[in-house]
Amino acid sequence: MSEKPRIIAIANQKGGVGKTTTAINVAAGLAEKGNRTLLIDLDPQGNASTGLGIEPEARNLTTYDLLVEGIPIGDVLCPTAFDRLYICPANSDLASADMELIANERRTFLLQDALKTLSGDFDYVLIDCPPSLNLLTINALVAADSVLVPLQAEFFALEGLSQLMLTVREVRQTANPALRIEGVVLTMYDKRNNLSQLVENDARQTLGELVFATIIPRNVRVSEAPSFSVPVLAYDSTSKGSEAYRALVAEMTASHRTPMRKSA
Repeated sequence: MSEKPRIIAIANQKGGVGKTTTAINVAAGLAEKGNRTLLIDLDPQGNASTGLGIEPEARNLTTYDLLVEGIPIGDVLCPTAFDRLYICPANSDLASADMELIANERRTFLLQDALKTLSGDFDYVLIDCPPSLNLLTINALVAADSVLVPLQAEFFALEGLSQLMLTVREVRQTANPALRIEGVVLTMYDKRNNLSQLVENDARQTLGELVFATIIPRNVRVSEAPSFSVPVLAYDSTSKGSEAYRALVAEMTASHRTPMRKSA
C-alpha cells in the first residue's frame, strides 16, 4: 500500500452523462481488485451514497460536515456492504456549501487539507463531483492527482468538455500544477446508433490518447442497478456493463504502473 492514495476526481459539468454511475462502478471495480477504496460523494444529490446503499437517515455525518464544519474525514467515512469500499456520504445540506464557504480564505483547499490525514489508509480515493463547475468541483480538482471525464455519446458531448478542460488548466496554473487528465471515457454508447460512432470518431480525432479504449455501453443492467442500491458489478456480475467497467478499471490501473502519459 502506498503512503499516499491516488486521488481521482470524476467530473463533467453536464448532467446525465453517467458520472455517478461511473464513480460507483470504478470504485467497486478497484475494490474488487483488492484496493482499499474511498468514494467521496461531493454531489448534493447524494446519488453515489444511495447507489452504495447508504440510506438518508444513516448519513449522520456527510461531506458537508467535512468541508463546512471541519469534521475529520475519519469520522465522516463509513463502510459499505462491499469489501474494501468506503464512502463519505452526501445529502442536500451540501447545496449551501458554496455560500457558506465564500468567506473562508482556504475555501478551495478544504478537501485537500482533509485528505492529507488519510496517509496510507487507502489505495484510491475517488471524488464524485457535482454536475457544475462550482466551488465543490474546484475543491476536488485542487485535491486530485487526475480527472476522469465521462463523456456521453451524444451530439453536444464535446461542447461542454472544453470548459472543463479550461478549468483544469486554470487549477494547474493556480493551485495544483500536478493535476492531469486521467482520461475520457465514452458512456451510454450504442453501437447500433450511427451518432454514437460519429461522436466516438470525433472524440478520438480531437482528444487522441486521452480517450480510453474501453467504452461503456448503454446497458439495461447498468440502468437497473441503482434502484437496488448496488453497483452493476454486484447486481449482474456477468453483464456487458460489468465487463466494461472492469475493463476500464484494468486500463486505468495499467496506466498507473507507468508514468502518467496523459495531460490536459
